[in-house]
Amino acid sequence: MLWSQLFIPTLRENPAEAEVASHQLLIRAGYVRQLSAGIYSYLFLAQRSLRKIQQIIREEMDAIGAQEIFLPALHPAEIWQESGRWDTMGENLFRMRDRYQRDLCLGMTHEEIVTSVISSCRRSGIRFRLSFATNRGPSPACCVCGSSS
Repeated sequence: MLWSQLFIPTLRENPAEAEVASHQLLIRAGYVRQLSAGIYSYLFLAQRSLRKIQQIIREEMDAIGAQEIFLPALHPAEIWQESGRWDTMGENLFRMRDRYQRDLCLGMTHEEIVTSVISSCRRSGIRFRLSFATNRGPSPACCVCGSSS
């Protein structure tokens, strides 16, 4: 496909809503568009860049024998209540109820879910090494999981 046929809406001027230089550049270069405060649409160039980064990460994970898993974004309240973080996260945790009135949250991290998955597989006799990138805030952490013999 020709560059002229791609959807890359660039801007000459800095957008009024963008205050940080990186934000201005991403919008001006046609990587993202802001939908509302903190919510962005990733356009073609951003999506292409993200795919390349993901591929590099997958190659590096393969090189060390790590495995990738996909985890749900919606988590049942019980798992967060069990860890005690349902209450400690306060207003930072986006909460909702499903049609059966069960409490759910939009998971900001996946430590609880990984722990639940691994503990449910423990009976199989496979040993796992878990490595969490720790941080001090509610931002997401990284987990690398691999089986050990």
